[in-house]
Amino acid sequence: MTDISDLLHRVPAVARTLEAEAPPRPARQALADRALALLWGGLCHALFAAAVLSMIVNMWFGMQLGLGAVPAPWSWLTNLLLLLQFPLGHSLLLGPARRLLARLAPAGRGGTLATTTFALVASLQLLALFVLWTPLGTVWWEAEGTLRWLIGIAYAGAFLLLVKATWDAGMEVQSGLLGWLSLWRGVKPVFPPMPVTGLFRHIRHPIYLAFALTTWAVPVWTPDQLLLAVVLTGYCALGPYFKERRLARLHGERWRRYRAATPFWMPRIR
Repeated sequence: MTDISDLLHRVPAVARTLEAEAPPRPARQALADRALALLWGGLCHALFAAAVLSMIVNMWFGMQLGLGAVPAPWSWLTNLLLLLQFPLGHSLLLGPARRLLARLAPAGRGGTLATTTFALVASLQLLALFVLWTPLGTVWWEAEGTLRWLIGIAYAGAFLLLVKATWDAGMEVQSGLLGWLSLWRGVKPVFPPMPVTGLFRHIRHPIYLAFALTTWAVPVWTPDQLLLAVVLTGYCALGPYFKERRLARLHGERWRRYRAATPFWMPRIR
C-alpha cells in the first residue's frame, strides 16, 4: 500500500538501467524459473488481494471485525504493536534490511524477485494488522441513512485515488508483478523512471495522501478506528521525508528540481 518505486535501485543484483534481455537459459533452468515465478507471483497476488479486502471491510465497520481475542488492557498494546509493525517493517526493508530481500526468495533468484518479495511481505503485514486486530468493543458513532451513503462515496473515492496514485507510480512495481514476470521471461527487471506524471504532477506523495484519507472516510467511529487513523496518518506524514532522502541520493539534481516545483501533499491552486 506504499510507494516502492525506488526499491529496485537499492537491492543488490537488480537491474539499474534499461537493459537487453538476458542470455538464453537452459530449458531445465527456464522451466524451474517459470515454476518459481508462478508460485511466488501467485502467492504475492493472493495475499495482496486478501490484505486489501480485509482492510476495506474492517475499516468500514470501525475495526470491529478483527479476530484477535486479547483481553483488556493488553489488547491496546497488541493492537498498537500490530499498527507499528507495518511502517517499521516497510522502513527496514527499504533501508537497513534491504539486502534481506535478495535472500528471501529461493533458488538464488532473490534479486530478480525483490519487488515481488517486498509486496508479499507488505501484504502479510497488512493482513496481520486487519485480521489479528482485537476489537475494543466500543462504538462512539455510526452514520445512518443518506449520510452513510455519502460517506461510502467518499470512502470509495479515497480508495480509487489510492489506485490511481499506485498506477501513476508504476503498478507493475507496486503490486509485485515486475519481479516474477521478469523471472518468467528470463530478463532483468526494467523499472519505470521516477514518477512525475499523473497525480505526481500535482503533489509529490499521492500514495501516502490517499492511504491516509482511507482511514478517515469511514461511517463507524470507534477507539480502534481512531487509533488506526492517527498512527497510520502519522506514518503517511513522516514516512515521505525518509523516502525523499533516498530519492535525493538516487536522482540527484532531477529530484531536487522536481521537489522545488511540486508541493508535498496539497496541490497549488492555479
